[in-house]
Amino acid sequence: MSISINGDEITFSEDLFIVSKTDTKGRITYGNDTFIEISGYEEEELIGAPHNILRHPDMPRAVFKILWDRVQAGDEIFAYVKNRAKDGKFYWVHAYVTPVFEVGSKKIIGYHSVRRSPSREGLKVIEPIYKQMLQAEKTGGMDASLKLLHQILSSQKVSYDKFILTYE
Repeated sequence: MSISINGDEITFSEDLFIVSKTDTKGRITYGNDTFIEISGYEEEELIGAPHNILRHPDMPRAVFKILWDRVQAGDEIFAYVKNRAKDGKFYWVHAYVTPVFEVGSKKIIGYHSVRRSPSREGLKVIEPIYKQMLQAEKTGGMDASLKLLHQILSSQKVSYDKFILTYE
């Protein structure tokens, strides 16, 4: 596989896709080989574990609130996410997350995520925003972080989706 480690960062080539599925509670039900290798966990450690086992402390909780609100409402979402591997190293992904519906129904039975290597240009924009949001969370909670993000988007006259997809 085209995976490399530079210091504490794991990077992977644009032709690799990290795929996972979860149940409605966010517990992992499937992970492809790329997901398993990059995460550093054994498949047995991942299946049944909460997906937030990969949550990096540099990630604002507000980003996950937006993500969960969107997919639980039955919508798809794109997001930049910094994950933490089992050994403590980190890797950035550009994630696409979508609900999985019961056949012939609008009932959500799980979630499906496909992640790819993010653009370095996008990370140059996203990282400072996430740092600001994280600081806002530390001083004013998640509401302060969400407010900050909405102010940034409003100042640029762009929706969250348009903003994230601008830096694919």
